[in-house]
Amino acid sequence: MGSLILCHDRHAAQPYEITRIHCRIFTIEELCYYLCNNLYLIDYTIMNEQLCGWLDEELGMDRLASELRDVLRLHGSVERFVLTILKESKIYREPEMIRIQNVLEHLKNQKDIERQKYKGDNLLESGEVEEAILVYQGILSQEKDDTVDDKFYGRIYAGLGAAYGRLFLYQEAARMYDRAYQICQDKRFIKPYLYASYKYMSLEEYHILITKQDEYMEVNAQMRQEIDEIRKHMPDETSDAHLEKWKRQHRRSHS
Repeated sequence: MGSLILCHDRHAAQPYEITRIHCRIFTIEELCYYLCNNLYLIDYTIMNEQLCGWLDEELGMDRLASELRDVLRLHGSVERFVLTILKESKIYREPEMIRIQNVLEHLKNQKDIERQKYKGDNLLESGEVEEAILVYQGILSQEKDDTVDDKFYGRIYAGLGAAYGRLFLYQEAARMYDRAYQICQDKRFIKPYLYASYKYMSLEEYHILITKQDEYMEVNAQMRQEIDEIRKHMPDETSDAHLEKWKRQHRRSHS
């Protein structure tokens, strides 16, 4: 959050506690920081009268507290509640506010478990790979949510596969992609599965693997053809660089 502007000096004598994660907040900056880093998980522990009272009594932000009470009284959305806090605090610059609004709009009608996956996907996309792994693993460690289908969980495994691949943990990546394919039966997962398998297996083990299914043979042949095409159309001095680019693309493949 490089665009954070420290412009408030009021420090609460009594902190506001976010019971969900046992987090204690003393300033408006801390509240905004929490909101912006947990947009995917905002719930009743933030959107309630207790927070309004805390802002009023502890931080002297009576106007903000009044606006938030209006949102509650009119049964306004979580998105409006959060944006009211961020806009009134004037802590974040316009580009960051636009990003936050876009994320909130995307999350508006999502289930809690879908929000968690979206968080993991965004962490992975932004290069925070270890954090993404923790989010994905957290979803899988929870009791199964029957409001989503099995393919949702298959895509979680695919996200883990992509994350492990970025860390060059190819055996773990292959195992995750295999789970994803077995659940979803989506052929898009075969290519990264075979690539990760090739990176950690011996040639003999890999050959045995691809002969197990016709789909594996087909995808392996396609991968070899793609590599041959790259080498054929590129000068010798640049072919290796383009081949590495192709490898990186398939390393990052996930849904």
